[in-house]
Amino acid sequence: MKVFTLGEIRDAVRGRLISGDENTQVRGFAIDSRLVEEGNMFFATKGARVDAHDYIPQVIERGCRAFVVSDETKVPQGENQQVGVILVEDTLKALQELAVYYLGTLPLIHKIGVTGSVGKTSTRDMIYHVCSTKYKTGRNKKNYNSAHGLPLSILDFEEDTQVAVLEMGMDGFGEIELLANMVRPDIAVITKIAAVNYEVLGNQENILKAKMEITTFFDSNCTLVVNSSCPMLSRDNVSGNYRLVTVGNEKEDDYIISNLRDSGDKGIEYNLYRNDKKYEIALPIPGGHNAYNASLAVAVGELVGIAPEEAQKGFENAALTGRRLLVHSVPGLKVIDDCYNACEDSIKSAINTLVATEGKRKVAILGDILGLAHYSEESHMSIGRYAAEQGVDLLIAIGEQAEFYAKGAMEIMERDKVRHYSSKGEFIKKIDETMEEGDVVLVKASRGMELEDVVSALLKDKE
Repeated sequence: MKVFTLGEIRDAVRGRLISGDENTQVRGFAIDSRLVEEGNMFFATKGARVDAHDYIPQVIERGCRAFVVSDETKVPQGENQQVGVILVEDTLKALQELAVYYLGTLPLIHKIGVTGSVGKTSTRDMIYHVCSTKYKTGRNKKNYNSAHGLPLSILDFEEDTQVAVLEMGMDGFGEIELLANMVRPDIAVITKIAAVNYEVLGNQENILKAKMEITTFFDSNCTLVVNSSCPMLSRDNVSGNYRLVTVGNEKEDDYIISNLRDSGDKGIEYNLYRNDKKYEIALPIPGGHNAYNASLAVAVGELVGIAPEEAQKGFENAALTGRRLLVHSVPGLKVIDDCYNACEDSIKSAINTLVATEGKRKVAILGDILGLAHYSEESHMSIGRYAAEQGVDLLIAIGEQAEFYAKGAMEIMERDKVRHYSSKGEFIKKIDETMEEGDVVLVKASRGMELEDVVSALLKDKE
């Protein structure tokens, strides 16, 4: 991590140093008062509900002595001589400008942007592991993929970073364009367009349009890599004044996936064809959908000079960020923790993983998918039917919309194998009488459902 000076930061953000010595050193940055460490700089950003300026006294107590503010009156009187303060008009914009400045100082060979409705963090992580086989590579911290998080991730990069792999998230139009403008990627990846964000964007056509903003600053020297098995990511929809590389399962694709073997919690294997040459890919990460994510990473690897057989080495120790198909094995129980997020496609894939995992009963605990608007009932019903068709032994539906999982499943399954609970708390009270020795349990829902509490309850007294 680079050590900055107040003067360097002042110049990069075009601010005014109103207190402190321009030679004062800063190591690390924060926008959350709870995460500030001694020696950090605190950017007092303003949100819809929270103004971080109000937390400056607590930040000072934590040992922070450097600030970027837009309201100098919020710096406690009497402390000004002890802290360095840079005044700007917009603190979030200043944070972004500092990240752009720092990115421009790095010896970067490639900047890779990753987006998509689902799979973007997993794909980002796989690209990171592939690129790390040859280059000093940086990626987002945790799930920092927003206008606030992306610049913090960039500022955390080491000074010798050669390849930047940066995930870009969004809720509406214009957000990915902002991030793409900061990064100016020469390679971009779109993983999939799925039924999410309908409450804001309305349909998949608008979601595609928003995701394609990642190519806003592309020219003929840039490359877009897409999962063309997704109908929305067809060549007709995503071609432009740049190189296009497709990953899919049709003969016209640049990378062709075939013969997928799903071993449940043990991972997957598949064949990948490139220019009529076959590569055997083994992935120690569960989920058949990860064949596409991994193949996108192989395609990016080849673009940066890493052959497919070398990319395979990057997968050997690959680990995904967050609660994505994380397997907990304890005496008498195996829990597949996939609580981070959900959409129809990802839940169906997780059900496949559950069914392929060795165990006595296959139990799916599914919570609401949020943000589906008018498509919610249809999507939940479809998943319920799918769970039944794949042979799930017990379906536990948690939440208001989860009622439709149950309705869909009961079109096929026996009613006593389908249970609906209005809240996770209601189900947690019934865990002991529900679970049996040898069960394999999938827990999955939208992030807002916080079903990690269910995972914790399942594992209680067993680990």
